[in-house]
Amino acid sequence: MLTETYPSKKEKNGGSGFDCPSCGNSVTVRDYQQSKVVCESCGRVLKEEIKDRGPEWRAFDQEGREEKRRAGPPSTETIHDKGLSTQIDYTDRDARGNKLSPEQKNKVYRLRKWHKRSRISDSTDRNLSFALSEMNRMASQLSLPTNVQEIASKIYRKAVKENLIRGRSIEGVVSAILYAACREAEIPRTLEGITEASKVDRREIGRTYRFIARKLDIDLPPTNPARYVARFGSELNISGEAKVEAMEIIRKAQEEHLTPGKSPTGTAAAAIYIATLKCGERRTQREIAKVVNISEVTVRNRYSEMVEELNEEIKV
Repeated sequence: MLTETYPSKKEKNGGSGFDCPSCGNSVTVRDYQQSKVVCESCGRVLKEEIKDRGPEWRAFDQEGREEKRRAGPPSTETIHDKGLSTQIDYTDRDARGNKLSPEQKNKVYRLRKWHKRSRISDSTDRNLSFALSEMNRMASQLSLPTNVQEIASKIYRKAVKENLIRGRSIEGVVSAILYAACREAEIPRTLEGITEASKVDRREIGRTYRFIARKLDIDLPPTNPARYVARFGSELNISGEAKVEAMEIIRKAQEEHLTPGKSPTGTAAAAIYIATLKCGERRTQREIAKVVNISEVTVRNRYSEMVEELNEEIKV
């Protein structure tokens, strides 16, 4: 990119910067091709001979960028050593791409083995290595974004520092923390969904989650039921109109204070059921309960409450 638009330094740092003396506009354009800072509004040149702080090389695809850049990836909380150590590759080829001889393979194998042992030097590193790899497996299975995994990794490191892991299974703690990270990032994942990807039962995950939240003072608000509508609606194959209608029903229920103390998934299921009736895309309570992974009784109870309280707005 040869030009970039910036707000003035006055806006960013609270001091004087490139505010245009002609028109007073605070937005400037940095033209690296001509080494100038130009006012976006009137075109006045505010500064010349600026420096291009980008790389001196050019690349037009991802492969070219990976070949030319000389810095490694940024540090990450999702690896036990934060990705700061080196790794010996498993390709068994030299720098020119040629295959290694049997003697060289044996030497590299020994180097790799001792290098791996040196990276994991104590029980804390072993714990983090196993737990974060398990967390990565579960996050991949649940299709969670990277930021959720980063949040979960930070919480787990804090739990290890506070010595909260002792006496509990690593899988149970990882599952509970991953559930907490989903709630903090407002990613719609249910406790049942976490249980399916985990190796422990729902009761242990819930118990561990409450323990970790209490000890680390994690106060997370209930998940907004509207966040489940898109996911459950897609699995039920309903139209966008029905999804919008379900979100509107949830909004009205929240205004009437019908959602506090109720399961977000149950509220979402009832709203979807009402919306499908209103939009002529009827789905049975059994179908919805199966997708949401709750009982038909829960769908029926939430449905009855919402219809009774919102009878003037909703006509089924």
